[in-house]
Amino acid sequence: MRRRLPGRLLVVPWICSEDFELKKIRVLVVDDSALVRSLLAEIINRQPDMECIGSANDPLIAREMIRELNPDVLTLDIEMPRMDGIDFLGRLMRLRPMPVLMISTLTERGAEVTMRALELGAVDFVAKPRIGVADGLSDLSNQIVEKVRIASAAHIKRALTAPAASSAGAPAPARAAVASLGRVSTEKLICIGASTGGTEAIKEVLMRMPADSPGIVITQHMPPGFTTSFAARLNSLCQITVKEAVNGERILPGHAYIAPGGMQFRVGRSGANYVAAVEDGELVNRHKPSVEVLFKSAASVVGRNAFGIMLTGMGNDGAKAMREMKDAGSYNYVQDEASCIVFGMPREAILHGAADEVLPLTAIAPALLAKLSSATDRYRV
Repeated sequence: MRRRLPGRLLVVPWICSEDFELKKIRVLVVDDSALVRSLLAEIINRQPDMECIGSANDPLIAREMIRELNPDVLTLDIEMPRMDGIDFLGRLMRLRPMPVLMISTLTERGAEVTMRALELGAVDFVAKPRIGVADGLSDLSNQIVEKVRIASAAHIKRALTAPAASSAGAPAPARAAVASLGRVSTEKLICIGASTGGTEAIKEVLMRMPADSPGIVITQHMPPGFTTSFAARLNSLCQITVKEAVNGERILPGHAYIAPGGMQFRVGRSGANYVAAVEDGELVNRHKPSVEVLFKSAASVVGRNAFGIMLTGMGNDGAKAMREMKDAGSYNYVQDEASCIVFGMPREAILHGAADEVLPLTAIAPALLAKLSSATDRYRV
């Protein structure tokens, strides 16, 4: 079709209505509860951009359905007959890697097993209630479909480790041996922000930090009930001490403090000391805890003594505040696209001009340690 406009010829291609058909995200639901399978299918099928292409009540049936239907995303329960979700996930990520969203029970054991699932390669998780499942999942519907969308676009890599022996998780490996920095100025503070894929990214950074590293403060988007298990798992793996932040406590060298799920976390000052400020504040950028809150406080309180690290995650939380940190004199590292599960938050930080260096995940801690060593040579004994 050609339309003549004054002084120019506009060519408009003929486009069939089929060309506008939205490619839907194809989701396979795996859960031993018929009610949960039905509810998840209903939630998914209400979305114009996704469809539930099938459901399975145990992993062995799911395995055949994956071969037959080739879904884009899998939702996976943990406690199921014949093979639990963790065993299945371990095998799946070694043999046929794909985006997996865990549907975890909000219990202490559920939190521990969920941490193991994230280690094995699950993109994210949704915490379902133990009672009132129908109403609970309905209330979580927006979160579920948002995480399915994120999972469908995630960069998934083949797992190199063998599957866990049981849903209790594999024994924690020995702590990594990390060279000492020497005496480091207590004025320095390392600030880390992350979201989707961040639990493993944070682990990669912290396991490389020596016991005498500067204090580290961390915001990882995570709901209440899960950060305790996350901190405990990291503490078993790292030379530094890792714990949930407690309001008013002093932030010490050789320690990492994780924002408690469902709380906002800031850095404050008491005399010459940095202190943790934890409160039940408002959502910021739709998050609590929010990276924006932590990084903004670092810009104000820590200034040029801060190091910022932005890791994998969806959205733009923390990007503006990371630029504020840079403007206040901090030195900032941002994870590169190739090593991110989701290159949302790092991309936004780069676009805001907040990055001093954009590096693969495995290069961030070595670069930081080299910079700390060069800045602290005069402290060595």
